[in-house]
Amino acid sequence: MKKKNILLTLFLFVSVLMLNTVKSYANEFGFAVEPQIPENQIDKSKTYYDLQLDPGQTQQLSVHLVNDTDNPVKVEATIKSATTNSNVVVEYGPNKLKADKSLKYNLADYAKMPNTIDIPAKSTLDVPIDVTMPSENFDGVMAGGITFKEIKKDNKTADSSNDKGLAIQNEYSYVVALLLRENTNEVAPNLKLHTVKASQVNARNVILANVQNDQATYINQVAIDAQITEKGKSKVLYKKSAENLQIAPNTNFDFPVPLNGKSLKAGTYHLKMIVNGNQLAEGQFVRTGEDKKEVHYSNQWILEKDFTIKAETAKKLNAKDVSIKKDYTWLYILIGILLLLLVIILIWVIRRRKKKNDEEAEKVE
Repeated sequence: MKKKNILLTLFLFVSVLMLNTVKSYANEFGFAVEPQIPENQIDKSKTYYDLQLDPGQTQQLSVHLVNDTDNPVKVEATIKSATTNSNVVVEYGPNKLKADKSLKYNLADYAKMPNTIDIPAKSTLDVPIDVTMPSENFDGVMAGGITFKEIKKDNKTADSSNDKGLAIQNEYSYVVALLLRENTNEVAPNLKLHTVKASQVNARNVILANVQNDQATYINQVAIDAQITEKGKSKVLYKKSAENLQIAPNTNFDFPVPLNGKSLKAGTYHLKMIVNGNQLAEGQFVRTGEDKKEVHYSNQWILEKDFTIKAETAKKLNAKDVSIKKDYTWLYILIGILLLLLVIILIWVIRRRKKKNDEEAEKVE
């Protein structure tokens, strides 16, 4: 997946919610979504919710669902806390990523709305979202998203194609980000490195480094430089650099360092990650980007950890890696030995036959 900077264009999917394009998307999706931005929106130019409320305060938000089609539409609505995926991109919709242990206030516990919504044909429906803030004072942000997805009656109604048994069904959904905070106090970000282990992504060997942001704040314009060496040695075996990333508040992610077709070998290794975040012209930390230009950051973390790969683990993962070129040296050696034996046998047979013929010739004389 292509990495993108998501602070200024904070929510990739939310771009479909711009009011001047609602009609065109309604035709593609079967319905359209129009968030109604309230007065306590921190930045009213944003098309997602970024609200400031008092501790314990309740508020009802409203979303317009528009159905311009000639048929009724049934929509499923879900609310989920924001997560960070392995591409170091923030996700606001449903996924299989587990909530981080540092997440004290899960947005799904503080924002409620109907699970299913029926929108009659050629109509607009206002859907309420009831928000209740935690009673305690806290700094930082509760981040998450509201996903609206059309419930199809059967596969025939979905946008799909079928060619010689290969079926592809496209499903569309709107994701509206929802950020809640009690103040705009700055929260210092913090990263921790937890487990480092050998694993696989898309049937290819990688080293996974689990990194945690245990604070209720985004880390934006993130750049990661990771390298792996044998413990006690300086030669870099594997490395990966990535930039224009973003980490959600109170989340963790598994950053993969690929082996690029190389086999895992048992041993003890050392991972070093340099993570820069939050670009700032006067930032004290400097990194040269992919465009060869220097970029200044206000935050930097140097994360290091030793880890061990067992022989059994390496053998198991190598056997499943589709990118590893199989070593058939043993087969070539075996074939060579067999050919050599065949030649020796042929020479022996020829000599034996010649000797026999010579002996028979001598008897005749």
